[in-house]
Parts: sequence; structure tokens; C-alpha cells
Amino acid sequence: MNMQPIGTGAPQSPRSLEAVGLPPVMMRDIALKTIFRMNARLVSEIAAAVKLPVNVTQDLVDLLRGQKLIEAMGTLNATGGASEMPYQLTDAGRARALDALAQSEYFGPMPVPLSDYRMQVARQSVRNMAITRDRLHAAMGHLVLPPTLIGQLGPAIGAGRSILMYGPPGNGKSSISNGIRDAFGDRVYVPYAIEYGGQVITVYDPVVHTSIDEAPEATSALRRTGNRFDARYLCCERPTVVTGGELSLDMLDLVYNPVSRTYQAPLQLKATGGIFIVDDLGRQAEPPQKLVNRWIVPLEEGRDILALQSGEKFEVPFDTLVIFSTNFHPTEIFDQAALRRIFYKIRIDGPSQEDFLKIFALVARKKKMPLDQAALVHLLKVKYPSIDNVYANYQPVFLIDQIISICEFEGIPYQMTPELIDRAWDNMFVREGSVTR
Repeated sequence: MNMQPIGTGAPQSPRSLEAVGLPPVMMRDIALKTIFRMNARLVSEIAAAVKLPVNVTQDLVDLLRGQKLIEAMGTLNATGGASEMPYQLTDAGRARALDALAQSEYFGPMPVPLSDYRMQVARQSVRNMAITRDRLHAAMGHLVLPPTLIGQLGPAIGAGRSILMYGPPGNGKSSISNGIRDAFGDRVYVPYAIEYGGQVITVYDPVVHTSIDEAPEATSALRRTGNRFDARYLCCERPTVVTGGELSLDMLDLVYNPVSRTYQAPLQLKATGGIFIVDDLGRQAEPPQKLVNRWIVPLEEGRDILALQSGEKFEVPFDTLVIFSTNFHPTEIFDQAALRRIFYKIRIDGPSQEDFLKIFALVARKKKMPLDQAALVHLLKVKYPSIDNVYANYQPVFLIDQIISICEFEGIPYQMTPELIDRAWDNMFVREGSVTR
């Protein structure tokens, strides 16, 4: 069923049972299971549980009543200034609810048909984001970055295509990824669940999705529209999924729960409309080439292919900004065919000495560590030449935290001296040489 947007791309609430878009038997069974599990008796209670408008829920209740699956209890209940007729399951309704629960434990919000979800994803596509230089700079204002980096990142983010960030460790690739996430700053509509072929696939995950449905500004905006968006969705911040060395190929497939007989969306589907960050690429059990091969069709065609337990395959939208981050050089972990499929390759190098000093000063100020000229000269003229003046963004935080720990242990005020620099430096690197046993 086509659903027209409300306001800025919000899904319209269905106005009839037909507009819900689900098979009548599925709606019937979910309603019965919900009434049974939640002991919902009033139409308003059932509507709140299945996330349908009260008038549509009333039509569903009338359908159940006509099939003699529920019956009126005969006494009106006063609710919110109005009177409602309570209902209860008949013996036939209870038997049907138990039979439906044996087939699938899912109850509660009615799922959104996959066809409707595709249209909603298109309305709020990550590729429709208008990221400006000022907006990206504001999201990364806490980072000291090379002047050219924002100019490289901006077009990549605006295109909503894949990005590979590579370079030596400890130079802020993860922080930059988080800054990209912060630059998005708007909202999308995430369904509790979607339906395909009579199967329910749960999508909303409170670990991934941050609901802003009840925010005052959102409530006011909804009042101004005069029509609330489809309650089968939650209004959320654009999602961010971060994975690292634990990522495996099976995490990109549907997860089937044999106990509840329901499916859970894979990570990339939960990240729809947002960002999927693969950190520390090359540290996973799966070879990087194999992981990227899994992404070839989604990255190129904007669609992913998933499979049910039966083996039936189906397409879902792939609308995610994928960011790969690695400490390896790309040619060490990918062949040229894989590299062609990653649209933007951005090298993140360590800071210059000038930028290193800026970061060092910012960290010292934040941690209330007074700077000392003699200690800084010692650091730059004695310590860094010993490692060929190779600077990294993580080092200021590491060194200053070490000095703070030493000062607290020694019971002295925070201070920076050449001696304390030496003690902190010793903990930053492993000494060369074999260990005798």
C-alpha cells in the first residue's frame, strides 16, 4: 500500500485495515496473541499495543468479534473521560491465540510490509543528506585535522557511498568516523518490525537506535501536522553501527530465533539510513577480501539479499554509509577489483609537529595540566628524534594521562618536567630486545 509522507518524510498512519498492508490472517493472529499476552481488554489498550489508530483497531476488533474469537464483557469502562466496552477472548479465540503463539511468539506492533518499508527508506535516504563544509567542520571542531581533510570527507559523505580510511594507528580514524555520525544530526523513522512472506523480521534495536519520538519538539511538530505519523515506526536519530575485530560474515545474515520463531534484522539492515563503521579492518577472523566481497552487490546496487530458514532469498534496501577503517595499506588486504568498489579512499596520516603541539596544548588545558617550556623542548628535541619524529594523534592524551597518574601517585601537584616526560615516554613504547626466561 502506498503511504504518502507527512511533513518531512514521515510515514502516514494507515486509515483502514487494508492500508495496514498485511494479510488479514496475520493481523488477526498478532491481535489475538497481543490480547492474550498483554491482557489487553479495551480497544484503546489494544491499539496502543499493536501501534494502529484506534478507529482501525476497532475495525480489527469487529472482525475478531464477527469470527467469535472475542466477545464483549458487557460492562462499560470509563477511560480518559470516555466509556469503552471491554472485550475478552472466547474459548475459540484463546485456542487460536495459543496455536498462533506455537507458530511464532511475535506479538505487539504490527509489522510494516517490506514494500512500504522500501518507500520509506527512499524518502529518508542517507544519500539525500545535504552535508556542508560548515556542518561537517562543526561536528569535528574538537579534532585537530589537516586543512584538506574536510574537503576530502565532505563529498564522500554527501554521496552516501563507501569510504575507506587508512593510515598508521592512533591517528583518529575512529574519532573521525564518530564526527561523521554527529554531522548527520537529523532523524529517520525505524519500524519495530517488517514483514515479508508472512515472516516477521524485527528491526528496531534499542542498542542501535536512539528514539526521539517523545522529544518535546517532535511532539509539537506532530501537533502542527494535524496527523501523527505511523506508530509502527519510531522516530530515531540516524543510526550508527560500529563493529571491530568481532565482525563475522554470519552477523550480516538474518538471525533466526528457533524458540520465538522470529527473525532479527542483520546489522546492516539496522543501520539503514545511517552509518555502518567497520573499525580495525584486517583484525577480523574473516579475511578483509572476503568481507568486502559480501558487500559488493549492496555497495554497487543499493540492495542486499537475505535468506529465510527455508532458503528463500529476497531483497531489502541497502541505504547505509559504510566506513571501513584500517591500519593496513589497502593493497595489503584488497585486490584491485575490491578497491574499485570502494568509492572513496582517504589516507589519515599522523599530525605535523605544529598540529601535534596544538593537540598537546588542547589536551593539557582540558586536563588542567600546566605546560612547561623546558619539558616540551625535551619532548621535541630529545624524545621524538629517537623515533624519527613520527607523531600520532593519540600520543598527547597518552603522555599527559601518564604524567597525571605519576603526579597523583607521588602526591605532588600536576606539573610537567623533563623527568616526568621521560617516565611517561617509557610507558608508550615496548623496549627492543629479547626477554630471558
